[in-house]
Amino acid sequence: MGLSEALQGAINEQVKNEVYSAHLYLAMSAQCEAENLPGMAHWLRIQFMEEWGHALKLFDYVNERGGRAEIRAIDQPPARFGSPLELFQEVAAHEARVTAMINDLYALAAKENDYAAQIMLQWFITEQVEEEKSAGEIVDQLKMIGDNAVALLMLDRELGARVAEPGMGPMPATGESDA
Repeated sequence: MGLSEALQGAINEQVKNEVYSAHLYLAMSAQCEAENLPGMAHWLRIQFMEEWGHALKLFDYVNERGGRAEIRAIDQPPARFGSPLELFQEVAAHEARVTAMINDLYALAAKENDYAAQIMLQWFITEQVEEEKSAGEIVDQLKMIGDNAVALLMLDRELGARVAEPGMGPMPATGESDA
C-alpha cells in the first residue's frame, strides 16, 4: 500500500520544513563564526547536517513508498539572532515547533491507518525529545553564565567538542586546519 495523497503532501511539506531548519542553523552558525564563538558555530553546523539528513530521510521515505518526493521553496532564514542566549532560545523554540509538526504528521498517519508511516515517524519523535533536551540544556547554561565572558568561552569550547552522528558524512570545513 502506498502513501495517501494527504500523507504524501504532509511529508513533502515536512521535507521543506527540515531543509528550512538546516538553513536556519547554518545562518546561526555564521553569526557565531562572526562573533568568534567557533564552538557554538561548530555545534550549529552539526545541527545543520542533522536537519539536512532528516530532510533526506523523509524524502527517501516518500520514494520508498511509491510516492513522489517534491522539492518545495523555503523562506530565507534571518541573518541576526541577538546574543548567544537569544540565539539558543530561538533554537529551543524552533525545535518545539518542529516537534509539533512531527506530532501532527504522526496524528495524520494514525488517522490514515498507515502503520509503516507511524513506525518511521517514531524515530523522529524520539529524535525531537533529544533535540529539545539538548537545546534546553544550552539555554539553561547560558542563563547561568550571564555576563561571565570566561564561562561563555568555556561553554563555547565544550560545544565545539560535539561529534557528528555516525553516517552523517564528513563535517564541512569551518576554516580550522586539521593539521
